[in-house]
Amino acid sequence: MATLRDIRRRINSVKSTQQITKAMKMVAAAKLRRAQEQLEQLRPYAVGLDKMLRHVAARINHQLNPYLETREEVQRIGYIVVAADRGLCGSFNANILRRAKNEIDAQIEQGYDVRIAAIGKKVFDFFSRRGYTIDYKLINIFNQLQFGYATDISGSLGKRFLEKELDLIYIVRAEALSPVKQKVVVEQFLPIVPDEPEEETGSAYHFEYIFEPDPETLLHELCPKSLNVKIWRALLESYYAEQGARMVAMESATDNAQEMIYNLTLYYNKVRQATITKEITEIVGGAEALK
Repeated sequence: MATLRDIRRRINSVKSTQQITKAMKMVAAAKLRRAQEQLEQLRPYAVGLDKMLRHVAARINHQLNPYLETREEVQRIGYIVVAADRGLCGSFNANILRRAKNEIDAQIEQGYDVRIAAIGKKVFDFFSRRGYTIDYKLINIFNQLQFGYATDISGSLGKRFLEKELDLIYIVRAEALSPVKQKVVVEQFLPIVPDEPEEETGSAYHFEYIFEPDPETLLHELCPKSLNVKIWRALLESYYAEQGARMVAMESATDNAQEMIYNLTLYYNKVRQATITKEITEIVGGAEALK
């Protein structure tokens, strides 16, 4: 049986842990609000730019821009996997890494040469330990997330696509459905996928385009910008989802700590009562023995 001192030490230890988890929850909530503001400002622009570019791409000759080029024989596939630099965020990292591993393993089984761009320390650690080929890594960026990271990623991966080092590139990332709910998304990054709007949808993009300047010049400007914005959105979505997951995890940990403190306090009182009863019994027995 644990002594009263041991139980008191354990209660104090759990209380200290509870203070840490409560503070981490508050920090995650503050970061979540800031990320949400950035994401709400970016999403309409990112979605509109991507949709407009894909609809334009459906109306023109794909040979006008190398970012639209679809390779006849795909041999090398790149995966940009975006996760967190740190843990303590529930199953956030595990869900992304499991989905990415399944996708990559399926491609390897079909005979493709798969290369990974690891964005986040957890991604790099996971795949490097398992012997996967990592061509690009960017870690410890989410504490001070900047648009320059997005341009660096899209520039590096875009260059490899243009130089035909990679024939197809996907992004695996988290998308926040709400502050407390996320899903894992796999989307094609390069080549840019054309998207012809349907007649019945009444899409705002369903009309004939008049290009000024010429389509080649427009695509030369729009394609790199669209790729930068797509990566920036992936980073912000991942960061937002990570903070939401961490806030939920720390709230759950705080509640569990409170339950442990309650149970340990009950146990402490029981042990203390048993100790007092035992001491009283020994005193009474000693008094009776002296009569």
